[in-house]
Amino acid sequence: MNKQPRIACFLATSGHSGVDRVAQNLLPGLAAAGYPVDLLKIRNHGPYLAEERPANLRVIELNARHVYSALPEILSYLRHHRPYVLLSDKDRVNRTAILANALTGGKARLALRSGTTVSLNLASRGRFDRLVQRNSMRYLYQRADAVLMPSKGAADDFARTIGLPRESISVVPSPIITPRYLELLHQSIDHPWFKPGEPQVILGVGELCRRKDFTTLIRAFAQLSDSYDCRLLILGEGRARGRLEQEVRQHKLEQRISLPGFVDNPYPYMKRAGLFVLSSLWEGMPVVLIEAMAAGTPVVATDCPSGPAELLGGLPGNPLAEPGDVSGLAQAMARQLDNPLPSSLLSAAAADYTLENSVAGYLAAMALPEG
Repeated sequence: MNKQPRIACFLATSGHSGVDRVAQNLLPGLAAAGYPVDLLKIRNHGPYLAEERPANLRVIELNARHVYSALPEILSYLRHHRPYVLLSDKDRVNRTAILANALTGGKARLALRSGTTVSLNLASRGRFDRLVQRNSMRYLYQRADAVLMPSKGAADDFARTIGLPRESISVVPSPIITPRYLELLHQSIDHPWFKPGEPQVILGVGELCRRKDFTTLIRAFAQLSDSYDCRLLILGEGRARGRLEQEVRQHKLEQRISLPGFVDNPYPYMKRAGLFVLSSLWEGMPVVLIEAMAAGTPVVATDCPSGPAELLGGLPGNPLAEPGDVSGLAQAMARQLDNPLPSSLLSAAAADYTLENSVAGYLAAMALPEG
């Protein structure tokens, strides 16, 4: 058998984001397909791979503490190991990968992933930063051999905003439904709210930040709280914690809303919840929504750019609400509490997001042969 080309993945993540979960599933999947895979990782950043992993999946810890200062080490790696493809994710990392590849003669194929709806991500920044980032992406991303997006909406938005030809952007499903996911899904949880006879739990999962807009979820729950015997549990950590806790106190719902922090395995919570809610202002393709749907749990989501409409638009029961619309979200939640979508419809709508489909999609987008 001929020696398979090497895949290098340059990533710097928080350690508990959707990108982390994508990498934690995708990289072992690429290695299991027979390719040597190197994860180039910034110190004290994710993704954190399991200790038990394929022998052909290496983790190379870079000494740099920041993305840009890692450039000399990336240059050294590219010169010595000569990977066939360099895969990176998120704009700052992507720009560094582009520069490193150019300085080493452009010998590796460049595959740049963006997991967000870029126009809204840029709109959340200051005017100068927005101008600089849009123009740098418009110029630099032309050097990529592949630009990868997790949803059609995110791809269409990127083409419009950055000015790349739409046909140069590949939509590739994220690797979400894996054997490991199914194993973790059925683990037990020791939480008093999930004991027999307790009220239903409405669940939110994600970083406590503006983009996830848990403020709207808390306010929507407050509108429901007099009519439905249920509780709200939001799993995650982030800078917005103080503001969200103040919102809970303002509604006097401390006994019915809990923010316990980051949880390593949120999947049993998804499986046991009566309803999962995604309240985001924008996404690329929300991993947690797919995870909850694959668990067969009734869901409600904001019709934010991008992803939820692609997943839920064809389902009955109107499970979508406008972003930031407190009353609209409360009404969608009430509809699902009263008449939840069947688990078979939900799991079928998430069925494309298997590890096998994702690995095949990434290999095709990066112009690598399967197996």
